[in-house]
Order: sequence, then structure tokens, then C-alpha cells
Amino acid sequence: MRASNKLKALRNKCNVTVREVEKASRRIADAKGDTNYFVSNSWLAQLENGVSAPNIWTVFSLCAIYRVSIRDFLLVYNLDINETEKYAFIANPHLTLLHPNGHDNAAVGPPASDKRHTLYGQIGLSDYTMYPMIRPGSVVEIDTRQYKLQGNSWHNEFERPIYFIELRDGYSCGWCEVQGNQLLIVPHHSSPASIRRFNYPRDAEIVGRVISYKTPCIDSAPESGNTQTSLTFKKASK
Repeated sequence: MRASNKLKALRNKCNVTVREVEKASRRIADAKGDTNYFVSNSWLAQLENGVSAPNIWTVFSLCAIYRVSIRDFLLVYNLDINETEKYAFIANPHLTLLHPNGHDNAAVGPPASDKRHTLYGQIGLSDYTMYPMIRPGSVVEIDTRQYKLQGNSWHNEFERPIYFIELRDGYSCGWCEVQGNQLLIVPHHSSPASIRRFNYPRDAEIVGRVISYKTPCIDSAPESGNTQTSLTFKKASK
């Protein structure tokens, strides 16, 4: 069913006429002191005929009149607000980002019975902090229970804990050290990245420890190339 037909069906379900919608929206506009909330007879007809799409003020008024949530109203137009996080990675592939609600296709390690404390992150295409151990574009699995930095109990770079860090303007992933009130994000020794310092914990917070990751074993080919990128799985030491 077309969105315009769904919109008309929504009005009919509430058993209100076009004129009644117009009057109800005028009351909303008067209460708001803003004519943008007014939905005229002709404007609603355009919406229900598929000639135009609603603006944000119209959505607000129609949700109030039809007594539906904005989430449900947007589904009339096949817009699922739960997908905004998913498309954040498509819109910003260069940024390292966290999947707050998990990532359906991101499982990178052996199946686990308890995923209540697991989050997933994606390393941005411009993030070379842990290169070449964890390359840009990698998916990492994070245990949020392990948010306290460990001492120097590791013996090699594969045992050294890797953490996912929330910053004021984004996220990062790397080795960490604390010096006084500063958190140092330490890059891999083969990485072109430099050590970064942040006031801790004011400007940097440990989300959790990276316990596994899926990373390309070679650098991604240029966009115009057809070379396929192989994947290798590495399990971090706990």
C-alpha cells in the first residue's frame, strides 16, 4: 500500500474528516503560537494524494490528532527510526563508532551464551590507531564489564589489553595508559598514529575491553579496484 493510502487509512481509522483535521490542527497551532502546525484542507489532500510529503510540524500535529506516536507515524512512510544508528556507519564510514544496541551481523568470535555485557564497535576507515593489528573497517567485540585498566601483566602485544574508549567527540580503540589525571591512547608501534592524551575521566571514558575482532588481513583495495579483501579472526587474550 502506498504511503498516501496508509495516511488516509490512518485518518479513517480515527473516524475524522479532512475538515475536522483542519480544525484540530488550528487549535494546536493557536496553542503553540505557530502557524506551521496548521494543516489546511488542501495541504492534507495533497498528502493523502501523494503529491507532497509532510514536514516536521505537520507530523507533530497529525500524530496528536490521530493519537499515534511519531515512531508509528513514520512507518507510514516506511521510515524506521531504529535504523538511524545503522545508517550512521554508512554516512560516516571514516569514523570509529559504537553500536549501542548491538550489531546483528557483527558477531566476531565463538558463540557465547551471555551477551548481556557485549557491545560491538566499528573501526573507522581513517582510524589507524591499532594498524596493522586491527585495520580500518574492522569490527570489534567489547566486554563492558572490563572497563578498568589492567597493570603491566602482559608479555607481548597480543596479550596487551585493547580498550574501546568514548571521547567527547566520538570513539577510539587502542592500548591505554594512565599518567596522573590523563588517559593516553597508545597506538600500535607500527601505526602512523601518535599517542593522544585526554583528561581522565572528564574527557575520556572506557567503554570496555576488546575481547575479539574481525579485521582484514590486507589493506582495502582502492575504490576503483576489484580486489577482494580477505578476513582473519583473532581472539584477544582475557
